[in-house]
Amino acid sequence: MEGFSPSLRFFIELTDVKTAVWLQYLYIVILSAIVYKLGFAKKLPLLKNIVIYFCLLIGCLVMLIFSYALPIAEGLAGAALLLIIYKIRLHQTKKQQSEAK
Repeated sequence: MEGFSPSLRFFIELTDVKTAVWLQYLYIVILSAIVYKLGFAKKLPLLKNIVIYFCLLIGCLVMLIFSYALPIAEGLAGAALLLIIYKIRLHQTKKQQSEAK
C-alpha cells in the first residue's frame, strides 16, 4: 500500500480496491475536464466537443495507470486550483476595468 499514490490510498481505505480504482478514474476524469475547460477549451461545435471529451476519457485511462504510483490526480487538482484562481482574478480585473471606464 505504500507504493500507491495518496489519492488512491485514500479511496482504498474508504472502499475495496475495485471501487477505489473506479473512484480514482472518475476523479481523474473530472479534474481533467475542469483543467481542459478552464485552460484550453474554445468555442467548438457539438460534435467536435464530443470527440475531444471522448479522447479525454481514453487519455484518462492512461493517466489512471500512471496514477497507481505517481501523484497524477494531485497534480491535476493543483492545476485546477491554479486555473480557478486565475479565472477569478481575471474576472475581477475585467470588472474593475469596466467600472473605471
